Amino acid sequence: MRRAYQTDLSDAEWSHVEPHLPSPKAPGRPRLHPLREILHAVFYVLKSGCQWRLLPHDFPPWKTVHHYLRMWRKDGTWERIHAALRKRVRVRKNRDPEPSSGVVDSQSVKTTGVGGQQRGYDGGKKVKGRKRHLLVDTEGFVLKAKVHSAKVMDYEGIKTLLEGADRAFPRLRHLWVDAGYRGEDKGADWVQKTLGWSVDLVERPKKPAPEEVLMAWAREWAKEGVSEDWQKLLPARGFVVLPRRWVVERAIAWIDHNRRMSKDYERLPETGEAFIYVAMSRLILRRLAR
Repeated sequence: MRRAYQTDLSDAEWSHVEPHLPSPKAPGRPRLHPLREILHAVFYVLKSGCQWRLLPHDFPPWKTVHHYLRMWRKDGTWERIHAALRKRVRVRKNRDPEPSSGVVDSQSVKTTGVGGQQRGYDGGKKVKGRKRHLLVDTEGFVLKAKVHSAKVMDYEGIKTLLEGADRAFPRLRHLWVDAGYRGEDKGADWVQKTLGWSVDLVERPKKPAPEEVLMAWAREWAKEGVSEDWQKLLPARGFVVLPRRWVVERAIAWIDHNRRMSKDYERLPETGEAFIYVAMSRLILRRLAR
């Protein structure tokens, strides 16, 4: 028996995920490697960021582990496992399993030299690579993830992200988005017209006018008999928390705790989406096992 890694599942965590794993197809050849060891290897790659061929020898062969990752990506197993765990942790928090509101944002990440489709340049973030588009609930748990080229603007990428979301999440009725989703028949406007959801466009506070200008305004108002303290016109100094925007930013930070997600190392964008569900599933399992 091998020594345990820090990424291995505890018995309590395994008890939560085991019922959602695919059952073996009969008749067929018996499995050579337990599914628990397959999950351990996937979590090790996710957390450490190592190459597949550098997977330690006390795990199952890397080709076997990669085969399961690919097979479960194609048949939607990773997304189903994550959805089941997300509903369970929401119930534990005394929330409805299905969310009624969500938050949308994107993260542009660099790609590597492995090649692949869906790559581009994000002129706003000055990043050449791909964009991770996330829809999360108000607790920060991912509802849906989409990876596409970084050159796709947010107000266009939200259309592919929310494709079929009204059927997948029947209670969802409200979204919070940032100013990148502004536009006629785009972004927030498209969501309202197509899906019929309400949308709050959360923007950063506008930059204040220079103090000299504010003082000049106060002097002019004083001539009209209106006394106004120009210092009260200044916005609050320091960091300002924007409503609900921090929820999706925190979810992105949770995902980035895994070294495999520091960049987009995958040839296919669908594999990047699978790793997002794997990363969030691992986080939820820790919470369920507490």
